[in-house]
Amino acid sequence: MYGDATNWNEEDYREAILKEREIQTRTVFRTAWAPSAKIPNPDAFVVASSDGTLAFHSMNSLVSQSASFGYSKDLNVMAAEPERVVRAHEGPAYDVKFYGDDEDALLLSCGDDGRVRGWKWKELVESEVSLQENHVKPLLELTNPQHKGPWGALSPMPEINAISLDHQSGSVFTAAGDSCAYCWDVESGQIKMTFKGHSDYLHTVVSRSSASQILTGSEDGTARIWDCKTGKCIKVIGSQDKKSPHRISCMALDGSESWLVCGQGKNLALWNLPASECVSTISIPAHVQDVMFDEKQILTVGAEPLLRRFDLNGALLSQIHCAPCSVFSISLHPAGVVAVGGYGGLVDVISQFGSHLCTFRSSSL
Repeated sequence: MYGDATNWNEEDYREAILKEREIQTRTVFRTAWAPSAKIPNPDAFVVASSDGTLAFHSMNSLVSQSASFGYSKDLNVMAAEPERVVRAHEGPAYDVKFYGDDEDALLLSCGDDGRVRGWKWKELVESEVSLQENHVKPLLELTNPQHKGPWGALSPMPEINAISLDHQSGSVFTAAGDSCAYCWDVESGQIKMTFKGHSDYLHTVVSRSSASQILTGSEDGTARIWDCKTGKCIKVIGSQDKKSPHRISCMALDGSESWLVCGQGKNLALWNLPASECVSTISIPAHVQDVMFDEKQILTVGAEPLLRRFDLNGALLSQIHCAPCSVFSISLHPAGVVAVGGYGGLVDVISQFGSHLCTFRSSSL
């Protein structure tokens, strides 16, 4: 009547409970579509999570699995086993980007351990390594510098919160927890330039290669434009008042690199960079956590389960409900398909027409 407790294992029970809690609280910080020069339709993409892993998923496989599962706004979503998993960082993996757009592309990620690591995408995809043998040695490893204090003591390793790429100069730019941005040479793995001026840690960095500049956003409430040739700040955007309550959480440039959008608190600020003018401010009910351009439209997500689309005048064009209750990442495939990821390890893939192609919880190690 009450069950047989003779084979009860307290340790297994505790481990199962802890594992379930870890899955429910895992956060997807970034998703990225893999290069698909030969295959124009979206397929492979990478998920960077708070457990330090990079999980590789196939759209074709996910869509076929989710056909019988359907879209769900609650926790009853499909758990998807990835094609491959790589243990990328000790601590959360915050960002992931592809350097290159062909078979020789590098998969780069950064994380809480203060490192950028890179792997050959083709080798990872074609690897016969099992999911359990996940410590694949990176081809590239960049380590954030530590600062010397009194008596030669070193500071804790600053985390790297975001990366941006400039293929023309062969550079990787990093936004670090020591209030600095760094320019790294991909070939040598050495620091080429340090951009110092913010008074608090950086959340985001964007490369503006057409002007040989980068833009950074910080916890100090400002965005700064830097000259990559001199390392000097040439413009400060936003309030420099230290009491400013809102950080610059995210930024994006449009394809022409003439328009900049910044997420600050519950607002989006749209800047015309050639004119150095803020042309509009868009208010949103929740804090902004990621933003990007889609041609002449702005996509944004934040601390709510919604994907919003605005025009450049600030008019709301659409809003689509997403599975994560708090969304941290948007990635847009050239075909118009959007992947959003967030709290609970949830990823929602949405078509260019607004329908949910698949919704899943990314399983990990």
